[in-house]
Amino acid sequence: MRLALCLLSLSLLPGCFLSRSHLNQPIAPETVERIVPSSTTAGEVAELLGAPLEVVQLGYKSAWRYEFTVEKQAALFLFLVGLRGVDNQADRVWVFFDEEGVVSHVGSTFAADEAGFDLPWSPFGEEAAGEAAPDGVAGPQGASGSAGAAGQQ
Repeated sequence: MRLALCLLSLSLLPGCFLSRSHLNQPIAPETVERIVPSSTTAGEVAELLGAPLEVVQLGYKSAWRYEFTVEKQAALFLFLVGLRGVDNQADRVWVFFDEEGVVSHVGSTFAADEAGFDLPWSPFGEEAAGEAAPDGVAGPQGASGSAGAAGQQ
């Protein structure tokens, strides 16, 4: 009986999971394209994109940051060994305003759709597309590396 219970426990120990989470609302590229420098006001930007995640004062000027982040995780547990991969990608929009509250510049990057379920041995970035990094140049770091999502900025 005790042996059967041990074997049952060991058979339930291995497993895997997939997880997807997101932070904030998605940002549509078409909406960002409606922001026109020198004519769109701060009020119009707030109507289009909502409240910003961050407001930075730059003297009399300001910048608003919008961000939508997707994180996908995959994990595999085999008895005492656990492998976990995390990919965190984001859509970011920075809107810069002049002294009168009119848009002066807009910068954006859209990468949230590129988040994937990867385990530590999975290829990623340029190497996954079959393009090797040049000699002496390190390839891109995954989200679990030291650069993480900040490397995408």
